Amino acid sequence: MQHKQQTDFDIIVLGGGLIGATLALILQQQGKSVLLVEKAPPTTKLTSLTQSWDARIYAISPANQQLLNKLGVWPAERVQPVSRMEVHGDTNGHISFDAASVKVPYLNYMLENRYLLARIWLALVETDVTTVQSKPQMISTDVWSAQLTLENGSSYRSQLLIGADGAQSWLRQQAGITVNVSPYQQQGLVANFNTEKYHHGCAYQWFSHGDILAYLPLPGHQISIVWSTASADKLSHLNGEDFACKVAEAGNYQLGELCPITPVFAFDLIKRQPQTIISQRIALIGDAAHTVHPLAGQGVNLGFADVEYLSQLLAHADDLGSWSLLRQYQRSRLLAVRTMQQGCDGLFRLFANNYLPGISWLRNQGMNMVNNLDSLKNQLTRQAMGL
Repeated sequence: MQHKQQTDFDIIVLGGGLIGATLALILQQQGKSVLLVEKAPPTTKLTSLTQSWDARIYAISPANQQLLNKLGVWPAERVQPVSRMEVHGDTNGHISFDAASVKVPYLNYMLENRYLLARIWLALVETDVTTVQSKPQMISTDVWSAQLTLENGSSYRSQLLIGADGAQSWLRQQAGITVNVSPYQQQGLVANFNTEKYHHGCAYQWFSHGDILAYLPLPGHQISIVWSTASADKLSHLNGEDFACKVAEAGNYQLGELCPITPVFAFDLIKRQPQTIISQRIALIGDAAHTVHPLAGQGVNLGFADVEYLSQLLAHADDLGSWSLLRQYQRSRLLAVRTMQQGCDGLFRLFANNYLPGISWLRNQGMNMVNNLDSLKNQLTRQAMGL
């Protein structure tokens, strides 16, 4: 008769970004022993973070805001609620989304990555989550457990090893999981600006000849932008003032002149679909499990949904890494993730297509039609909000 191997921890989480750190916090609060491995832990000095603004801004859905609030990590400060969103096509197409139309206070909340991450790590310290600062070196799994060996020479065994280590996931590679990689042949540019006109809590988005530009409101007269473009090299080499002029012009001077307050950062836009998000005693979450085009701002929300589903399954499980539990996790996430990926992919390709006769007229008329169908528009709004 076989006996389960003794483990050092119930669960090991590899990667201490927003998604991995949140899952580690939830599992520790459930009473499980958790090891969080992060090679570069973030600063937790909140006062030092308020001297400037992070260019990585996330649109957190109301459902995920409630999740983070229950965990006690949602900040009361440096958050900008969004009550309205205006989306413009490349001619006269237009859709407006309004929180009041679906009877909620806000559509989403704009928040800095580093500030929220610091709040989560402070909570990890308070709940005594064990953290190790090192790079992973090797894994091995058997029917009962997973073992992780680190570069610092230490080795730990657990019932389940969770990969929250990003789009280039080391754990995914070690598990031999192949990934369908589809580059968009574009880069995303992010930066923050002071604005001449106040945004009134409204987000804006423009589709123009394959480019997608979003203005995301921040507290005061400030915005963060995400510009998906094939001209990233040319734009990112402009000085701050010239780039601000290009952003203001591309946004039809909706908020007047812009003044840069952060450098410009660029990243490749790639859709990734792993053939599976589970393996023996292994589960993937967040960007390790999927990436999507940023046009809908839903990447981080998909990651938080991974956290919620997986933590619910683990809450009362006898064997935290059983194959049946892992398969249930994969099935529960497949539809939502693929639907979001395909929806973003379809929108991107629709507006990138300028070759078919009449395609521009069709897509812009389609936007106007959706804008006039309140029931359909409200359904889309609720889906995006996680309601």
